[in-house]
Amino acid sequence: MKRQEEESIPRLMGRTHRLFRHNVDLLIRDYDVYPGQPPLLLRLAREDGQSQKELASHMHVQPATLTVMIDRMAKHGLLERKADTRDQRVSRVFLTDKGRAAATGVREALERLEERSFARFSSEEREMFRELLLRIYAELEEHREQLGEEADR
Repeated sequence: MKRQEEESIPRLMGRTHRLFRHNVDLLIRDYDVYPGQPPLLLRLAREDGQSQKELASHMHVQPATLTVMIDRMAKHGLLERKADTRDQRVSRVFLTDKGRAAATGVREALERLEERSFARFSSEEREMFRELLLRIYAELEEHREQLGEEADR
């Protein structure tokens, strides 16, 4: 039996992810955090003072994209750039007090929304869903690596 395109698993995953992100954006708007910025805030909250190169690599974004994001967030007082103490050519990114408060707010919003998303799931269903997503992720990661190897040939 053929599923309709709108009910395909990839389509449902994409729609669910977009709706989740939209809800997160609504919950964090009071922190001057805009779509796409939570991963940077949370990465810096885990390890403040990373270089822009390190951040771009960890976040899988182009350096130019990250520069625009950092500029906008610095303008809103969420983070600041400082020259590396050992190498003045390297720019490191740090959260400000406002940025740390925003990161806490983002983390709390994500936790609240996750709880809401799984409110009608048993703990077993929730764990099974997590395990299935991890398996899908591992398969896609392996496939990405294979595609990268093919492109390098």
